[in-house]
Amino acid sequence: MSNHDLVINRKMARQNGIVQPLLTDLYQITMAYAYWKSGKVNDVAVFDLFFRTNPFQGEFTIFAGLEECLKFLENFHYSDSDIDYLMQTLPDNIEPEFYAYLKDLTCKDIKLSAIEEGSVVFPRVPLLRIEGPLIVAQLLETTLLTLVNFASLMATNAARYRMVAGKNVSLLEFGLRRAQGPDGGLSASKYAYVGGFDGTSNVLAGKMFNIPVKGTHAHSFVTSFSTLQDISSAALRHAETQEQCDLLQLAADWRRRISAILDVSPDEASDGELAALISYAVAFPTGFLALVDTYDVKRSGLLNFCAVALALNDCGYRAVGIRIDSGDLAYLSVLARNTFEQIAEAFKLNWFAKLTIVASNDINEDTILSLNEQGHKIDCFGIGTHLVTCQRQPALGCVYKLVEINGQPRIKLSQDVGKVTIPGHKEAYRLFGADGHALIDLLQRSSEPAPIIGQKVLCRHPFQESKRAYVIPSKVEHLYKVYWSEGRICVRPKPLSEVRARVQASLRTLRQDIKRNLNPTPYKVRCQVAVSDDLYSFIHDLWLQNAPIGELS
Repeated sequence: MSNHDLVINRKMARQNGIVQPLLTDLYQITMAYAYWKSGKVNDVAVFDLFFRTNPFQGEFTIFAGLEECLKFLENFHYSDSDIDYLMQTLPDNIEPEFYAYLKDLTCKDIKLSAIEEGSVVFPRVPLLRIEGPLIVAQLLETTLLTLVNFASLMATNAARYRMVAGKNVSLLEFGLRRAQGPDGGLSASKYAYVGGFDGTSNVLAGKMFNIPVKGTHAHSFVTSFSTLQDISSAALRHAETQEQCDLLQLAADWRRRISAILDVSPDEASDGELAALISYAVAFPTGFLALVDTYDVKRSGLLNFCAVALALNDCGYRAVGIRIDSGDLAYLSVLARNTFEQIAEAFKLNWFAKLTIVASNDINEDTILSLNEQGHKIDCFGIGTHLVTCQRQPALGCVYKLVEINGQPRIKLSQDVGKVTIPGHKEAYRLFGADGHALIDLLQRSSEPAPIIGQKVLCRHPFQESKRAYVIPSKVEHLYKVYWSEGRICVRPKPLSEVRARVQASLRTLRQDIKRNLNPTPYKVRCQVAVSDDLYSFIHDLWLQNAPIGELS
């Protein structure tokens, strides 16, 4: 391996090592050779990356993945080993000069314009516009799609969970063990945070992306203890006086005292569970959040937890709360809250009434909506499988289409009008109504002047002649910025925390009926994007020029 390859590999290792030029479909490379063979090395192309339908039967999508796209462009280079592999894999008739051409390729002549990461976006509005040499732009397709598709789907899914949970409930991503492999797990943790989750159980994601990491213990920790004799040490120094406390003795005393208040006999509670909670409290006296559903929440878990929490209080510490991972979550959360309030009142401990209740157990959007209707008392949801696998819709469906070559527009036609592309080099604007909410996204030809605040704009459905409307915008937002040009990043990606804040700010620009879970109102002109009158005529003129004329016989 050459020194240059070593430098490139070290640089990529600091990013995502598997995101490299060979993370692509074979046909991108075979097309590149065919372009090269056809003398198209100097052709200049424009590609749009967009999606056609919002996911999860909703009416909005969150754009994510831009930072990873920029890292990919920054590190784009075929290594010696890449070239060796391609020479072994491609047909023998490939000319050696093509491999030399590939070896020298970079993205220095590519220009990438994009919508800001974390923005609300809609179908048919290009998320990325890639301009530059045809061969290079073509080679970027698959990798850019894989970087944007899942990231945007995942951020959208997380944002939907955040909306149904409400702003006062914490959301934790617990999905690594159920994710589609290690990279899927890392991406899910990253973009769940972007979409509005507050933390993750994924330790590596915490390290890599500076996401708060959260976790308690599993049922196995509880079941590993059988009796109180399994406690190796119950000694704990008082938080303030540093005097030695016997947590076992204190917890046992408290369990007897509060059993009458809770109407539960100490004989019904599991000693093994009590031993486990005492041992966990000794290990984490300042972060005691315990799983209480290993045996029976009402008859054992809550009694044992409260006993240990009160014992910790005697030692100068405050417990954090409980996690419930099975059963009727609405009922059990109400039971737990009532229990905490009883203890708080009986012993004049106001903080005890506010102990955190975390719920997990295969939770999805519908589960949270149902729990809301039942008046749950849950402070935090731990969500895994349905979140990270996007079970409701496993793919977004972004596509990457050629819209211009050497200054000439290109259109893809189809009997399915939904797959007809919007040709040419375009700009996108978001027009806001008098109430301050986003009203419509408008695509224009790049040669057209931008819409002006207070001036009437004709907005048309790109394919249905009768669907049109005038808009007088109170605000006009140009959606594109140039993020990559002349071989460098022009606008540095924002920290993940700022992208996360951008998601919530962008969502606030939409009317509530567009964001609702059930039967959301479509963003205007029912295709989510409008085109200017000039672009409408341009599309249909080009359509007629390219559509074959049938012959009747």
